[in-house]
Amino acid sequence: MIIETEKDVTKAVLAELAKAPNPRFREIMGAFVRHLHDFAREVKLTEEEFREAIAYIVKTGQASNATHNEAVLISGSLGFSQLIVMLNNGDNGGDTDASLLGPFWRIHSPVTPNGGSIVRSPTPGEALFVNASFKDRAGKPIAGAEVDVWHSSTEGFYENQDPVQADMNLRGKFTTDADGHVSFRSIKPAGYPIPIDGPTGDLLRAQGRHNMRPAHLHFLASKDGFKTLISQIYVQDDKFLETDVQFGVTRRLVGNYVRHENEKPPAPDVQGPWYSLDYNFVMEPGATKLPRPPITGKAKGERPQIPHLA
Repeated sequence: MIIETEKDVTKAVLAELAKAPNPRFREIMGAFVRHLHDFAREVKLTEEEFREAIAYIVKTGQASNATHNEAVLISGSLGFSQLIVMLNNGDNGGDTDASLLGPFWRIHSPVTPNGGSIVRSPTPGEALFVNASFKDRAGKPIAGAEVDVWHSSTEGFYENQDPVQADMNLRGKFTTDADGHVSFRSIKPAGYPIPIDGPTGDLLRAQGRHNMRPAHLHFLASKDGFKTLISQIYVQDDKFLETDVQFGVTRRLVGNYVRHENEKPPAPDVQGPWYSLDYNFVMEPGATKLPRPPITGKAKGERPQIPHLA
C-alpha cells in the first residue's frame, strides 16, 4: 500500500499482519498495533519522545543479564504482571492464591526433606517455621506435589543478587505428603528494595514512588493435572503492604505470621522469639507447565548497594 495519510500506516500494517498463518498471533499483534498506533495519536507523540522511548526499551535489554531481569522488574512496577495474573487465575483473580513469579526465581532449588531448613549460610533473622497445605477445589489433599520455596534475606537480597550468601540460600524444593502438606524452617522474611540502577529506577523517580516490596515468602507448586500455582504470602504488619512497588498484594495473600515469645520452639537451638506461619493453598485443575526462569546465575564480586527511595 502506498501511504497517503497517517491512518494508512495502521491499515497497511494490519493488512500485512492478516497474512500471518497463526491465528492467535494475528489476534494479539493486530490488537497491539491498533492500540499502539492509537496511543501515539492520543498523546500526539513527538519524534523526540519516540526516540527517547526507543532508547528506554534498549536500556531495558542492556540492564538484563543472568542474575537480573529488568523487563520483569519494570513490568511489575507498571502493574502489568499483576494484571496478567488476575486475568488468568481464579474468578478473574478475585478468588485465587496465585500471585507474581517475580524476577528472582531460580530453577533447580535443592531438594529438601519436609521439616528441613532452607537456611544454607549464616543469615540474621528470627526463626520461622512454616506449615503449608495444598488442596484441590473440593478440599481434597494433593499428595506428591512439588513445592519450590524462596525468599530474600533480612539484608534485603535474594541469594542470587548477593555474593555473600551461599548458593541457593533461602531456597528449597519440597514434596507434599499424603495429607498435601509441606513444612520447613527458615527466617522471618523482611521487606526489601528492588534495584533502581536501570530503567525501572528512572520510571519510579519520575513518578515520585518508592522502590520497596513488603516482606513475603514465594511458593511455586506443580503436579500433573493441576495448573502450576505461583504465589506469595505477605507479612501482615509490613508498612509497605498498601504501596507495594510491584502491586502484588491481594487481601487473600496477607498471611498471619505468629510471634511466639514464651512457648517452646519446634527446634532446641532456637533462642528468643520465633515465628510460625500456617497457610492452606488451593490449586486449580489444568495443565502443569513451569515458567521460564527469569534468571539463571548468581552474582559475583561485592555485595551490591541498593538505595531506598522510601
